[in-house]
Amino acid sequence: MGDPRAWLRAQLEGGPPLLRAPAEATPDAIDEAIGVFRTAGQGSDQQRREARQQARRRLVAIAAAESRTALTERITTARPFVERLVAFWSNHLCVSIGAKILVAPLAGSYEREAIRPHVLGRFADLVLASAKHPAMLVYLDNLQSIGPNSRGARAGGRGRQTPSPGFGGPRRGLNENYARELLELHTLGVNGGYTQQDVQELARMLTGWTVGGLARPARRAQMPRGRRQPDAAGDAELGFAFEERLHEPGTKTVMGVKYAESGVAEGERAIRDLCRHRSTARFIATKLVTHFIGDAPPAPAVDRIAKVFQTSDGDLGAVSAALIDLPEAWSDNARKFRTPQEWLIAMLRAFNASEVSDTVPGVLRQLRHPLWSPGSPKGFSDATTDWADPDSLLNRAELARTVARRLRVARVNARELIDVIDVPAADPLHTFVADGSIPVDERLALVVAGPAFQWR
Repeated sequence: MGDPRAWLRAQLEGGPPLLRAPAEATPDAIDEAIGVFRTAGQGSDQQRREARQQARRRLVAIAAAESRTALTERITTARPFVERLVAFWSNHLCVSIGAKILVAPLAGSYEREAIRPHVLGRFADLVLASAKHPAMLVYLDNLQSIGPNSRGARAGGRGRQTPSPGFGGPRRGLNENYARELLELHTLGVNGGYTQQDVQELARMLTGWTVGGLARPARRAQMPRGRRQPDAAGDAELGFAFEERLHEPGTKTVMGVKYAESGVAEGERAIRDLCRHRSTARFIATKLVTHFIGDAPPAPAVDRIAKVFQTSDGDLGAVSAALIDLPEAWSDNARKFRTPQEWLIAMLRAFNASEVSDTVPGVLRQLRHPLWSPGSPKGFSDATTDWADPDSLLNRAELARTVARRLRVARVNARELIDVIDVPAADPLHTFVADGSIPVDERLALVVAGPAFQWR
């Protein structure tokens, strides 16, 4: 490969790693699936059951198509470092299909539209794109947040609840979920210096940030595409919308900074300020170094990445280049245990797979690491202790045999693969790989299930 640093730096050229939507996940397809979802509570008991089943099938089909497309890109890309950055930032600013079924048709578009265009751009643009995407607005409930003193709340009357657009349920007033995670998980970090008052003030600033298109008549989703026409102001396409009537009026203060009332611009300004905060630089640097170097991030490496992050105004291209140049990243002691997603992708790349089959998302579920489905807004951990338990390793070994057999990997050279992953000369794996009496797929399965392949 020549100079590995130059190889990695070259991958940062060529623009953002954009990806086309699969045919099953066009805006119209997502629109139709959500329309069916919204009609599931209507009609007789049997009609409701059938509608729910139909809705779930459509939502799951979109998520499955998006998963196959994203994973195929990861195993076939000529820019694997950039794809790793996509996975990192998608997990950092995560949404979860497992938490809410309505996230299912949106999670793939979230990664394509909010994450991919910005992984080599400005951090503030990345966070803003995340904040405004329907997937995040649904996942962390900001579309249901209403300013207690907003025109919408006053119009509802004392003791009454304003309905939640697109869901048919009640609106529960100010919702702090997204504001809290924005501070704790996306920018400053849990020790970043914010208070509960900052959470509440930021939540007030973000009231009115909602999803347009959810409130339109559900019948529209069942009409032929060519006949669809917007018939009301609320009949917009699915996407970010700012509703002034739901926005909390007045000046707010977050992290000691006062923000005059200015509608959607309040939240935008606050997010950009949070992204430029010193605590954010430190938090992001620590997380990046932990991911790319080791579970115990070296302090000098964190310092350097934090400095680049801050002096470049959050230029993620510059930060990524600085990661490549870290001396600690090239130390013999620097290694990370592969998460299940990383291990499966590495195995499929090693086997020269050209696409991801319908079974792969299920394999990731079996490995406890399904795409876009973390158990909490914190995202999936990448710590060794969370993935290196005996049951998980045994599961990998069994799956390695299955995948090697199904892919018919006769043309893959097991000896070359051993050289690439630096198996020690004294390791008995060399003897097994050289044994021609063992079928090729079995030998390759031994390589990718072995200890050396579990690390990157």
